[in-house]
Amino acid sequence: MGGGHDEREQTLNQLLVEMDGFEMKDNVILIAATNRPDILDPALLRPGRFDRQIVVDRPDRVGRKKILEVHTRGKPLAREIDIDTLAGQTPGFTGADLSNLVNEAALLAARDGKREITQVELEEGIMRVIAGPEKKTRVMSEQERKITAYHEMGHAIVGHFLPHSDPIHKISVISRGQALGYTISLPGEDKFLTTRSELLDTMAMTLGGRAAEEVVFGEITTGASNDLEKVTTSAKQMVMRFGMSEKLGPRVFGHDHGQPFLGREFHAEPDYSDEIAREIDLEIRRIVESAHQQARDILGSHREQLTRISEILLKRETIEADQFLALLDGRSEEEVFGSEAAPPPALPTSTSGSERTAGAEAPGTFFPRPGLAGGTAE
Repeated sequence: MGGGHDEREQTLNQLLVEMDGFEMKDNVILIAATNRPDILDPALLRPGRFDRQIVVDRPDRVGRKKILEVHTRGKPLAREIDIDTLAGQTPGFTGADLSNLVNEAALLAARDGKREITQVELEEGIMRVIAGPEKKTRVMSEQERKITAYHEMGHAIVGHFLPHSDPIHKISVISRGQALGYTISLPGEDKFLTTRSELLDTMAMTLGGRAAEEVVFGEITTGASNDLEKVTTSAKQMVMRFGMSEKLGPRVFGHDHGQPFLGREFHAEPDYSDEIAREIDLEIRRIVESAHQQARDILGSHREQLTRISEILLKRETIEADQFLALLDGRSEEEVFGSEAAPPPALPTSTSGSERTAGAEAPGTFFPRPGLAGGTAE
């Protein structure tokens, strides 16, 4: 954006001069780190400058176990806690996430007057890292709670009956962060590649909430805006980046030009004709509509289960993975939850103002349920 005498240009040029000017007898090793390698000047990355590039990615299960061992050292964990199992429950977590998880669990245990950290606190710590703290004081109208319950159950049921989607981990209508409800699915193991079938099934699952609103209420709300954004982005990448369109074939369309010092995409220069652009739009629309119809078909075939388990979710507020599977198998609420009393329902009093949800970056798939009043979620 600036001229050649920009301060940043001068700094870069001086750095390059120093790197080329070192003599072997100086015994100098230059090490640099960045979290934005995409905006580095190409001159820095040419051979002879930085001879080795090391990518520090999110830790795998073994790495997470080692990190957890560091952060739990000196903390009173209950005997039944297995660090390796805990590492398996946190796919996609970074070192900072794992540190936050342990600290949250320790604070919760201390707040409850416990002398050791149990699985209950660790599970809540995981949820706080993924979705934020619970907001039980947020009071919604009965209609909003009902729509939220069906929306989240739509995600869960569609995801369960699709073979290539991640297993359901938890469903809840308790507000966390800025979401009124959430459905979380977590992969059973670390994954580094995603197949076309997995992308399509994940898109259908993401649209399950919107489809449930249409099937049950015959009306749609602003709550699916975050879901629609995710699905549109996935479909666009499938067509333009991953070459997963049968109609357009294995090609990449468009080439992004970023401004290196802005740290963001400035504009995209299309390398295809207007006719191809129209085909891209039609293909993106076809993929999204196909996923939407698939979600509607699944919910139509399992309408009774959708209604029954959504009503249970309204009473219980949170359903764990094993409870969800048992309810799908036809077991009654009493068999699944035993004599455990359901929490008292929230008072049917609407809150003032509008709530919005931020796009959540979390391991697995997080389906927040945004506020319904006013505007779209961002």
